[in-house]
Amino acid sequence: MMHPSPAKPILVVDDDPAMRLALSESLRQSGHPVVIASNGEEALGHCREQAIGLMMTDIRMPGMSGMDLFQEAKKLMPSLPIIIMSAFGTIQAAVEAMKSGAFDYLVKPFSQEALETVIQRALCSQEIPAAKPPPHPTAPAGRALLTQDPGMLRLLKTAEVVAAGQTSILIEGESGTGKELLARFIHEQSPRAHRPFIAINCAAVPEALLESELFGYEKGAFTGAAARKPGRFELAHTGTLLLDEVSEMHLSLQAKLLRVLQEREVDLLGGKGPISLDIRVIATTNRPLWEEVNAGRFREDLYYRLNVFPLRLPPLRHRVVDIPLLADHFIKKGSAKNQKSVLSVSPEALSHLMGREWRGNIREFANVIERAVLLCDRGVITPDHLLFEASSEAKAAPPPPRSTTVWEAERELILETLERVGGNRTHAARLLGISIRTLRNKLREYRTAGSTDPQQTAAPGRADEGGTL
Repeated sequence: MMHPSPAKPILVVDDDPAMRLALSESLRQSGHPVVIASNGEEALGHCREQAIGLMMTDIRMPGMSGMDLFQEAKKLMPSLPIIIMSAFGTIQAAVEAMKSGAFDYLVKPFSQEALETVIQRALCSQEIPAAKPPPHPTAPAGRALLTQDPGMLRLLKTAEVVAAGQTSILIEGESGTGKELLARFIHEQSPRAHRPFIAINCAAVPEALLESELFGYEKGAFTGAAARKPGRFELAHTGTLLLDEVSEMHLSLQAKLLRVLQEREVDLLGGKGPISLDIRVIATTNRPLWEEVNAGRFREDLYYRLNVFPLRLPPLRHRVVDIPLLADHFIKKGSAKNQKSVLSVSPEALSHLMGREWRGNIREFANVIERAVLLCDRGVITPDHLLFEASSEAKAAPPPPRSTTVWEAERELILETLERVGGNRTHAARLLGISIRTLRNKLREYRTAGSTDPQQTAAPGRADEGGTL
C-alpha cells in the first residue's frame, strides 16, 4: 500500500528566539512541518541537507543578512519560494527583495491571518498540500473587535469579566473607535446573549421623538397614536439596552431616564401603570462625560447611575500595531463586497497608513481601505490608491527631542515606544527595527545609568516578550 509523501517543511530563519518560537508554533498548529535556523549559515545547511518547501527569513540578522541568504538560497534552490520578514524600519529592503524575486514579504508585527494567507499562496504556487488555516487568534466567535494591541487585549479581557455581571457600563471613546462593537461584544459574552440587544442613538433621533422612542406610548395617547408602540426599554426586556451617545440627550429627558434606571420600570405615555423591566444598560459617549457634568449639560446623579463600570476605547493612533491587521481585514471585506481581487498593501502604502492621525479612527480607516480596493487594479494597494479625507492630516512632526546627545535621543525613542505598546518588548523591538536582545541590553544599560525603565516593575523572565504575531 502506497502512502502519500509528506509535505516539505517550511524553513523559518530569525535570530530572535522569541520570534522563531512563535512562528514555528503557529505554523505547526496550522499543520505545517517546520524546521528552524537562527542564522543564514544554519539555514543554508538545511537547504543542502533536505528538500525545503518554503523559506521565511528575517531581513536583518547578524552575520549573513536576510538579503544575502536570499541570494545564496536561490542559487541552491532556484524555485524555492522565499518570504521576507521585515520590521517597519526595513520595509525598503523588503521591497528590493521583491524586485529580486522574493515571493512576498510580511511587515512585523503581522497577524496570524496575514501569515496563513501568504503561506497558502506560496505553497499553492509550488503545488504543495496546504493545511486548513485555524481561526484567527484575536477574533474568536462573537468578537467583532480585531486587535493584537496589548492594551486592547487587556480591555477585552476586562470586558469579558464584567459581562458576566449585571452592572451598568459606560464606554467612552472618540467617534469611530468601535464603542457599539464593544457593547455588542459585552452582550454576547453575557448571560443575556440569547436575549434582545436593542440600541438607540440618542444623537440621531430628534429630541421631540426621542421620548416616545425610549419609553413608548399606548394607542390613543395623542393625536396620531393609532396603535400601541413599545419603547426601546420595553423591547430590551430581559436583554441589553445600548444608549449610544447618551451625552447628546436633553436635560429634561435625562430626569426621566434616571427614574427608569432607579426604579427599573417604565411608564408608557397614556398607559395605565408602570411596566417592570429586567434589562442591562450600556451607555456610550464620545465626550468625556464628567466634563459634561461640570459644564451643566449632564446630570451628575445620572452620570453616577451609568458610570458604574467605565471602559475607555483607545483611538486608532494609539493602536498603531493593529494597522497591518486591520488593513488585511478591510482589504478582504472590501474585495468581497466589490468583487475585486486585492491581496495586500504595499510597504510604502502601509507606511502612509501607519503615519496618520486617523481623527475618524477605524471608521475613517475602513473608508480609506475600501476606496483603495476600488481603485486598485494590480492586486496590491500602493500609495496612489490611498485617498484621504480632506480633514485627515498626517501626524505632526514630533517636537525636537529634549535630549542633547545621541544616547539620550535613542533612550527617549526606546522608552516612548515601549510606553506606546503597553510595555510589550517584542512589539517595541519590532517597531524599532531591532532585536529583542538588543532592546534588553539597551534597557539594562539605562538602568545602570540610573534612568527610569518602564519595564522594571514587570514580572521576571520573558512573559512580556511573547507578544502576538
